[in-house]
Amino acid sequence: MGDEGSFGEWLRAFVGQQLVYSDGLALRFLYEGVDVGVLDSFLSAQLLAREVREASLKMGGRLLEIGGEVFPSGELEEYRDLVRAGLASGHQPLAFGVIARSLGVPGEMALSAYLFATVTSLTQNAVRAIPLGQNAGQRVLRQAHDVVAAAVKDVAQLCWDDFGAVSPGLEISQMRHERQRARMFMS
Repeated sequence: MGDEGSFGEWLRAFVGQQLVYSDGLALRFLYEGVDVGVLDSFLSAQLLAREVREASLKMGGRLLEIGGEVFPSGELEEYRDLVRAGLASGHQPLAFGVIARSLGVPGEMALSAYLFATVTSLTQNAVRAIPLGQNAGQRVLRQAHDVVAAAVKDVAQLCWDDFGAVSPGLEISQMRHERQRARMFMS
């Protein structure tokens, strides 16, 4: 990855081949009433790359903490209690989903917001790391609107058996990334 085009291709693949089948389905199933503890266990088992799993837990933990202060709800407190008791890990998409659902945000809107926030974060990192530059980053984000809209439609068509069916190539790359000697950002 060395320019706007290659980053845009990678981002499309990441959203369509990983986020849809992991975080996206977790959010949808949460909204459909699947127990948050069950979803949390599945996400923990599916996130093979250590750094990806740890990042999900760090971000989820912060979101649970901040959400508990800013948007307190019984549902959020129940998930926080599971995490505190060691019965759940506190994954980011589930923390986001619990907060969004408790605020009355419709599922499709919550999924779209979560995916676009993830895309934005990755693009901000690429602007600095590749470096892309601000204008290229904004062009990538504009194109990402269509990628996210397609991903939301894809998530709606999938079933439980698709949950966790991510691209092994992306996972292998993530595991290789863990072993690099020098890096600019924490994963």
